[in-house]
Amino acid sequence: MTKKGRLRLPARLARSLVFAAALLWLSGCSGPGDNAAPATLPPEQQEIGGGAATAVPSGAAASTGAPAAKASPEAAAEPAVQAEVPPLAAAYADYFRIGAAVEPEQLEGPAAELLKRHVNWLVAENAMKPDAMEPAEGSFTWERADRIVDFAKENGMELRFHTLVWHNQTPDWFFRDEAGEAMVDETDASRREANKKLLLKRLDSFVTAVVSRYKQDITSWDVVNEVIEPGDPDGMRASNWYRITGTGFIETAFRAARKAGGPDIKLYINDYNTDDPVKRDRLYGLVKEMLEKGVPIDGVGHQTHISLEYPATERIIESLEQFHTLGLDNQITELDMSLYVYNDLSDVGPEVPGDILQQQAERYGELFDALRAHKELLSGVMFWGIADDHTWLSTFPVARTEAPLLFDRQHQPKPAFQAVTGF
Repeated sequence: MTKKGRLRLPARLARSLVFAAALLWLSGCSGPGDNAAPATLPPEQQEIGGGAATAVPSGAAASTGAPAAKASPEAAAEPAVQAEVPPLAAAYADYFRIGAAVEPEQLEGPAAELLKRHVNWLVAENAMKPDAMEPAEGSFTWERADRIVDFAKENGMELRFHTLVWHNQTPDWFFRDEAGEAMVDETDASRREANKKLLLKRLDSFVTAVVSRYKQDITSWDVVNEVIEPGDPDGMRASNWYRITGTGFIETAFRAARKAGGPDIKLYINDYNTDDPVKRDRLYGLVKEMLEKGVPIDGVGHQTHISLEYPATERIIESLEQFHTLGLDNQITELDMSLYVYNDLSDVGPEVPGDILQQQAERYGELFDALRAHKELLSGVMFWGIADDHTWLSTFPVARTEAPLLFDRQHQPKPAFQAVTGF
């Protein structure tokens, strides 16, 4: 496979695969189907046949909380944020919001200064997922989420919530019956119906509690995340949620969020690979069905974990256009750009070559040119991180050099930043 400026020879690939396998064995890294995910897959490489053993979504590890790379010693002594470059969010003031995913630990020091200068929108990378919010039934932990909310309010930033419902990072207690047994294993029809009612009741209570706490502070909400899987029966991900309740959990979550939050908050269904026509059309069908039932969906979140070569920008725009026909808003919710295509386990080395950074800049520039030209289709672009020293891609599928964002490990603007702002 040839990349611009790089030739992947079979021998090199073979050596890389052996090296990667050794790393996975030594480090215990998550493989496909665990709490991690590759960059966006071409259609022919996406999940087939369903099940947890197949490749997981591009947004999964981004949405999983797979550990991001820690800042290097060099990053600790990084230079100050460059004041002469234009603030990113300000450059897009006439187009859409610009945001970044954060952990509470990034809300002080150099990372915080970068956030304050360049974004006007935040989302929690992990601090607002179900396992972080209610690890035990009836026992909520708000501190980490509150830190992000407070930082956003202090700095005049908007917030989006990620995520109320997901098949990962959800505490096991949700799916245990009153006797402590796994609901999904129940075979008796009457007890399965009782389990369904219990699970939906728990979900309603969880959503109500969380939305009620943050409805004054958070404007847009990922209500359900990653529910479409074309390889599973009916094109719906065969999660515990779906196996126990069918699509009832989707309806319950959206209705509970609207009831608790009122008419002003915006409610989204979020997924990955929405540029793929098969997955896009199945999601479109689900959303249309929900809207016809009166389920209060306001928009679609498109994760948009992409690579240097895939997918085509035109496909991203086509997906935004299709959901726009339903009168829905679109948001790019988890944007980053891997240096590697799917199944490429090589490593560019300690320093990213200049030709690759330039290729990334051209790709980012093309994408944002298209988004600006179609600004009526979306209300925001959220990067899944602020700088290359903190990204889930650094540890998946193997530990290696990654540089998917607009700022480098020293928090300095990359060629991609210039491509995005130089218009």
